[in-house]
Amino acid sequence: MIPNHHYDELVSSYLFYNIDQKVSAYVKDHPDAKLYKMGIGDVTLPLADVVIKALHEGVDDQSKKATFHGYLPEVGADFLREAVQGHYKERGVDLDIGEIFVSSGASDELSHILNLFDKKNSALVMEPAYPAYVDANVMEGREIIHLPSSRDNGFLPMPTDDLKADLIYICSPNNPTGAVFNKEQLKAWVDYANAHNSVIIFDAAYECFIADPELPHSIFEIPGARTCAIEICSFSKTAGFTGTRCGYTVIGKDLEREGMNLNAMWVRNRTTRSNGVSYIIQKGAAAVFTPEGQEQIQKNIDVYRNNAKVVMAALDELGLWYCGGKNSPYIWMACPDGMDSWTFFDKLLNEAQIVGTPGEGFGDCGEGYFRFSMFGDPDDTKEAARRLVELLK
Repeated sequence: MIPNHHYDELVSSYLFYNIDQKVSAYVKDHPDAKLYKMGIGDVTLPLADVVIKALHEGVDDQSKKATFHGYLPEVGADFLREAVQGHYKERGVDLDIGEIFVSSGASDELSHILNLFDKKNSALVMEPAYPAYVDANVMEGREIIHLPSSRDNGFLPMPTDDLKADLIYICSPNNPTGAVFNKEQLKAWVDYANAHNSVIIFDAAYECFIADPELPHSIFEIPGARTCAIEICSFSKTAGFTGTRCGYTVIGKDLEREGMNLNAMWVRNRTTRSNGVSYIIQKGAAAVFTPEGQEQIQKNIDVYRNNAKVVMAALDELGLWYCGGKNSPYIWMACPDGMDSWTFFDKLLNEAQIVGTPGEGFGDCGEGYFRFSMFGDPDDTKEAARRLVELLK
C-alpha cells in the first residue's frame, strides 16, 4: 500500500487551531469574562418555521407505507430540482432540470467536483481565499496558481494576458473579503475562460446577501458562462442549514472539454459515488423556495445584514478602511496603526473580549487585515461594536 504523499505537502492549518488555543487560554485565566465571537462563519438563528414543518412532514412520510421513500435519484429529487429551477427563473436564468444536482453542501461539492478534472490541470486561487480551495487541490497533486489581490483593486483581481490557468476559483461575495464582482468584471473572467479553455468553479455560497440589484447572484447571468462555468450553491448561509447539510450544483449541458460533456460526466460520477441526499433533508430544502420560505429566511438574513450595518458604522466612526458588509456577511478591515493581524487579534481579545479572524490565515496578502463575521447575536454585535470604538478611538 502506498499512501497519498500529497498530504505531506499540505501546510499546517494553524489558523483556527491558534484561535482556539488563544481563546481557551484567555477563558482559563478569565473564567467570568463574556466573549463577543465574530470569527467563525456559522449561523446563530434557527431554521425557518416552514422548513421545520417540512422536515417533520418528511419524517411522517417515512413512517407510512404509502408515502415512504427509499433511495432517491442520486442527482436529487425532482421536487427540489424543480424548486431550484424556479428560483433561477425568477432571476432571469433558464436552467434545464437536468443541469441541477442536489448535494450534501457546498464544502463537500467544492472538493468532489475536482474528480471531473485531470490532475495535470492547474488551479488558480484568488487570495485572500477560503483555505479549502488550496488544500483540496494540494491533496490531488495539482499545481496551484496564487493570484494575489489587494486594497488597490478592491480585492477583486482581474485576468491578464500572461495568465495561464485551467481551473479558476471565483467566490462572489468573497470569503473572507466580502468583495463582490460586478457583471462587467465577471464577464472578463468568463471571456478569459472561454478563450483559454478554462473552467470556472463559481462558489455562490453567500449570494443571498447581495442587496445591490446591479450585482449578479449567479455566474449564469453572464453571457457565455454556460460553456465555461460550474456553480456551487449552499443552503447553509441562505437558510441556516450549516447543521442540516444541503446544497446544489449547476453544470450546464453546454459545458464540454475535449469532446467530453461535463454534465454527463457528473451524472455518472454521482450515480457511481453517491446515494444522494436524504428525502427528509430535501423536503426541508424545498420549503426554502416557497413564498413563505423566502419571506421567513429573508427575516434571518436581514438580522445578519443589520449586524453588518452596526459594525460598518463603528468602523466609519473610527475612520478605518474596510470592504464587504453591504452585500456580504463578512467585513474585511485594515488593521489599525499598521498592526499585523495576530497582534490585532490579541489586542481585541485581551482588551475588548472580541474574537475575530486574522487575515494572514487566508493567504499572504491577507496580512494586515482582519475578518469579522456578521452571524452573531444582534445585542452581542452592538456591544462588540461599542467596545471596538471605545478601544480604538
